[in-house]
Amino acid sequence: MMAVLGNAQEIVITGQVLEYRDRKGLQGVLVSLEGDDGQVMTDRLGNFRLTTTAKGPQTLLISAPQYQTMTFPLMIGKEPVALGPVFMKRDLEIEKTDNLITLTEFDLIDEAGSSSNSGFLQATRDVFLNRAAFDFGQAFFRVRGYDSREGKVLINGVPMNRNWDDRPQWNNWGGLNDATRDQEFSFGLEASDHAFGGLLGTTLIDTSPLKARPGIRISAAASDRTYRNRLMTTYHTGQGKRGFAHSLSLSRRWAEEGYVHGTPYDAYSIFISSGIALNEEHSIAFTVINAYNSRGRSAALTDEVSELAGPRYNPYWAKQGDTWRSSRMRTLQEPLLMLNYEYARKDFRLRVNTAYQTGGVSYTRIGYFDAPNPDPTYYRYLPSFYRNSPIGANYTGANEAREGFQLRSQWPWADLYEANAAPALEGRAAYAYYEDRNEEDSFTTNTVINLPLGKVIRVDAGMALQYSTIQSFSRVNDLMGATFLLDMDTFSNTRNDLNGKIDKQEGEIFGYHYRIDARSLTSFIQTRFIRKQWDFYVAGEYAEKSFRRDGFFLNERFPNQSFGKGENTQFTYGGIKSALSYGISSRHWIKAHIYNGRRPPLLKHLFVNPRESNQVVPGIEEETVFSADVNYHLRLPGLKGRASAYYSRFQHGTEVNFFYVDSGFGSDFVQEVVTGLDRLHKGVEIGLEYQVSPTTRTSLVASVGSFTYASDPDISINFDTSDAEGEMRQTNGSIDLGTALIKGYKLPQGPQTALSIGIEYRDPDYWWIGATANYLADNHIDIAFIKRTPSFKIDPLTGRQFESIEEGDLRTMLNQDPIPPVYLLNLTGGKSWLHKGKYISAFLSVNNLFDVVYKSGGYEQSRNGNYGQMYRDHLSGSPSFGPKYWYGFGRTFFLNLAISF
Repeated sequence: MMAVLGNAQEIVITGQVLEYRDRKGLQGVLVSLEGDDGQVMTDRLGNFRLTTTAKGPQTLLISAPQYQTMTFPLMIGKEPVALGPVFMKRDLEIEKTDNLITLTEFDLIDEAGSSSNSGFLQATRDVFLNRAAFDFGQAFFRVRGYDSREGKVLINGVPMNRNWDDRPQWNNWGGLNDATRDQEFSFGLEASDHAFGGLLGTTLIDTSPLKARPGIRISAAASDRTYRNRLMTTYHTGQGKRGFAHSLSLSRRWAEEGYVHGTPYDAYSIFISSGIALNEEHSIAFTVINAYNSRGRSAALTDEVSELAGPRYNPYWAKQGDTWRSSRMRTLQEPLLMLNYEYARKDFRLRVNTAYQTGGVSYTRIGYFDAPNPDPTYYRYLPSFYRNSPIGANYTGANEAREGFQLRSQWPWADLYEANAAPALEGRAAYAYYEDRNEEDSFTTNTVINLPLGKVIRVDAGMALQYSTIQSFSRVNDLMGATFLLDMDTFSNTRNDLNGKIDKQEGEIFGYHYRIDARSLTSFIQTRFIRKQWDFYVAGEYAEKSFRRDGFFLNERFPNQSFGKGENTQFTYGGIKSALSYGISSRHWIKAHIYNGRRPPLLKHLFVNPRESNQVVPGIEEETVFSADVNYHLRLPGLKGRASAYYSRFQHGTEVNFFYVDSGFGSDFVQEVVTGLDRLHKGVEIGLEYQVSPTTRTSLVASVGSFTYASDPDISINFDTSDAEGEMRQTNGSIDLGTALIKGYKLPQGPQTALSIGIEYRDPDYWWIGATANYLADNHIDIAFIKRTPSFKIDPLTGRQFESIEEGDLRTMLNQDPIPPVYLLNLTGGKSWLHKGKYISAFLSVNNLFDVVYKSGGYEQSRNGNYGQMYRDHLSGSPSFGPKYWYGFGRTFFLNLAISF
């Protein structure tokens, strides 16, 4: 379709958008010119009227959730353009977003470095980002190597990134795919109408019932990934004559076991929203979201354990009586209530949003107190313990350990109950099932305005206030036949709560209990200049954030720092970003973005050990971030795509890690404080899509990056001084280990090389099939910083450097070997029918068709913190404390059937 017009000051483009099959008007369809800031929505009958001052060749975009985006080339002149009826076809690939959720829920392992940013990308239609989300994501690929904290998520304008780790918690609205499908995504440093944004971009989820198309959708899904079954139904009334609109969505997901053994899954979700359009300019909506999610967790495995039991092995579960029971469960429920007001007219938009969220997250485990570790993978129970014996290899013991592991590779529930029943304990628990729980109450309010100033300037501004209290504690869930738990630290024989009773019962808090009060103010202002061939924007952010710990336990190991309120720690920070876009023509344009700013350390890295004391990391400072990218966009009649080059540097970062170590200064459970940590991300990414024929299209996607540590940070370890054992106890509780030589080591941010080719066929009879072949490489595990410090060469027996260090052996032991590359073939397909006014669809995906076994990530264990011990541990070729790995899913499927009417 082509319209040719002459010169005019302002041009009007009109048309009507209809559903392809039932020929009914579509309301809420977005109509805009590519590269132009102006946009309109269709009315109830599908009509639209768009005005523009653009001249020459332009591209009209028509898009709506669940429909294929349509593009029309226009030649702007001086006469109005009447497009007439435009028919939109449903996008069968929208079902892929349901498939994506099952992948991102694997993030529930919640270990270091496991968080993927795939869920953040589900709203995009960019071919590269689409492939990154739906194909690369299964191997924990991260776009540009960024953590998911770099993406900002808003629901109805309310920020959803959490205080603890600054990541969005997708499971807060898990299972509500239909209710949250209307999303607006700004990638990277692109300008957003709603917030300053992050390096990865901004996603706005709009759940307003006033904008939802009326109807009912019911779906059922089967899968063998995280859950086995899912039922979901969603109902939208649409806006009635009196201005009211309502939405309801319900879902249920469950499995006795997911792909990984011993991972039960139980989840339900409910969404309720009501809104009223007071008139054409004012509207109010109230929304309630409640999502419950409980699932079994899995374990990272050493090569030794995976060879003994396979990559799907999980030690945390076993049969107890007639019931399968997991010792490691993660349960999340954080209901969200929202009230949103919007005032909108042609030249101005004001939104005021308020939200309250409560609830919490818990992680269960078995605690052992003056008793053997019950984990079947504990190093003393494995063959390598006997092969690596300091008095010589014991092969008989190794064979017996192998046979014993094969007989007792699962969680020993019966043994734990039997141990607790021992008369000598007199009712004291040697083992107890407990939970570590974080409960947060958060109140957020924000205001955003969008104001055009004339024809070429637009201003966006906003401010948000948030008040949060986060309580953290451990609680006894099951004494497993015992009558009480002795609330003491078994290593130091000291009390955890001097003000409370020492004997704790089921349902009572023990170990630690504290609260963190968090306050934040964020604001931004953004100005955009839009001309015929170029546009420019500049945005600034100013923010304040403060934290204060309030301890409820008087810990005997830290009597002066554990109880009561600590000092208030406050950060003032901000940033500025800008972009310039130049259109060479309507088919070729270039964009460049730049950002520079500061941000506070993550709350989880602010305190040395918040469970026991108020101590903040000494000398902690804000992290500085610089980022820039250049992008070339191409849109030809049969070919479209993007090529980008990017550079990001993070400086003055802080981390706090917890582990048990045998170091050059002794052995203890320590808190490792890492300061002055720099990271460098750079690379290129390309995504091309070619329409071979009206029914067939191919795609090519490539990402080649380099994500490395860019400094040698300072390392110190902290520990309590109450225990009389070990050389460390002769210090004041902290040792400066010096500088860790890690500059140039790879970051554990997923595959740094990703290549993919794809082909898709769409039949005119409403079925389609697609395949992608993917190659992912240059993936590295997380390194142990302490092994790269001078203390690693210290002999704990003499306090001096080991005399017989072999530099070649040292380099080999500290070499960062990449995870082997992986080839994955994925298939997708779908079919739809229209039967008596009802729209029926089926979607099927098969991931990793050839059932490839591959490692998706991992980490070095820090236990061997001195050269001598690590050298002896590696002599046999099967170290007891070798790296631990996560494994990706093998061949899995996802099948979804839906009916809409």
